[in-house]
Amino acid sequence: MNMSRILRKLSCGLRLLPLAALLALAGCGPFWVNPYITVTESQLNWVEIHYYRMDRTPVRRTSVFISGTGHVVFKKGASELISNDFAKRNESEGWDDIQVRRHNIGSKHANDIFQNLVNYGLLDNEKHFKGTKTPRKDRFMGVKASIGNLAYTEQANIFEVDPDLAEQLLDVVREFDCSAL
Repeated sequence: MNMSRILRKLSCGLRLLPLAALLALAGCGPFWVNPYITVTESQLNWVEIHYYRMDRTPVRRTSVFISGTGHVVFKKGASELISNDFAKRNESEGWDDIQVRRHNIGSKHANDIFQNLVNYGLLDNEKHFKGTKTPRKDRFMGVKASIGNLAYTEQANIFEVDPDLAEQLLDVVREFDCSAL
C-alpha cells in the first residue's frame, strides 16, 4: 500500500472524529448502562421475589410481586402455584396450600422499595458471581425485575450470589408477611 493511500484513509478517519464527539455530547455515548439509577415512578416498573424454605417438608414457598402502581400480590404456602401459575401437578402434596393477599401500598412506597433494591445492586449484573462459595441448601431466593426499562432476572440462589441483596429482598418479603418466615 502506498503512502498517499494511507494518508487518505487516515484523513477520512480524522473527519469522523468530530462527528463521534458530537454524538457523544448528544447522549449517544457508549453502550454501558449505569445500573445504579435514580428510579422514577412508573407503572411499568415491577419486582417479583420468590423465596423458598427448603428445610421444611413440604417446601414452604413465598412470592411477592410489586408493581409500579403500588399493587402488591403476596402468596405463601406449599403449593407449586405460588411460583408457577401454570403448574400442572394438582395431585401433589400441598396443592391447595396457598394463601393470597393483595395490598395497595401506593406508587411512592413501591418506588422507594425499588430505589432501595437498586441501591443494593439489583440491576448490577457485573457484581454477581462474586458472592459466597458455600451452597445454601436450606433457603433459596430468586428475583425478576423491570425497573426504568432495565430488565433483570437472576435464577441462581441470591443467598449464594449476592448475600447483601438477598437480605434486602428478604426484608421486602418480611414487610408483607404477617407471620414468621
